[in-house]
Amino acid sequence: MNATGALALKLVLTPVLIGAASLAGRRWGAAIGGWLIGIPFTSAPIALFLTLEAGPAFAARAAAGIMAGGISQAVFCLAYAWAARRWDWPQALVAASLGFGVSTAVLVVVVLPPVSFLIVVLITLVVALFLMPAAVRAKAAAQDFPRWDLPARMVVATVFVLALTAAAPLLGARLAGLLAPFPLFGAVLAAFAQRMQGPGAAAGVMRGLLLGLFAFATFFLVLATQLERDVAVAFVAATAAALVVQAMSLATGRRLGLA
Repeated sequence: MNATGALALKLVLTPVLIGAASLAGRRWGAAIGGWLIGIPFTSAPIALFLTLEAGPAFAARAAAGIMAGGISQAVFCLAYAWAARRWDWPQALVAASLGFGVSTAVLVVVVLPPVSFLIVVLITLVVALFLMPAAVRAKAAAQDFPRWDLPARMVVATVFVLALTAAAPLLGARLAGLLAPFPLFGAVLAAFAQRMQGPGAAAGVMRGLLLGLFAFATFFLVLATQLERDVAVAFVAATAAALVVQAMSLATGRRLGLA
């Protein structure tokens, strides 16, 4: 694919995916919205664009970094959920972003084989779920989203994808991969949930996101180990595996009262 085609794909695919996820989250609630955005709506397109532009070997290394970034996402979720109990959404977002940044800085110097890192990620997600604030059942409230909300999410997501894929050659595969999973949409959903329904709803978004990250980690493990063999097969297999794990995580979360 040439540069023009890749740019066109970024400008179409990213906003369509984010718009669909945002509307689904509004329809089924905070926790389900968080669970849905566990699907790698931004980092999967980033992995695809890196494959097309930098090659499968570079993208496979980046995918391993993206998978490891699930640890930083778990730190973000915990930090936001606890900070929201004490502060308004801007301070909670800053605290969570700092947590993500510190975790990313640590992960830059920690190198493990993809399967070993998957085990660490899964353990981190389970521990994070147990450390989350107790779930609070909030009354459903009609949410009057401003007209600019959905277009703004789509624009921010597209800008993030364009910026990261453009900077990837300078950042290197691992750092680009570690930065790609910043939970941009989790942050947006949590901030709106906290502003409109309080910290309990924000924690619900973060709890749902943690459940969705099991599928996220599975998706990028498959890419990290299969991209250099066959790009098309790797993406198809990663998507199929992630969808299976995503369904299992929702069923488990509902059984445990987490979603």
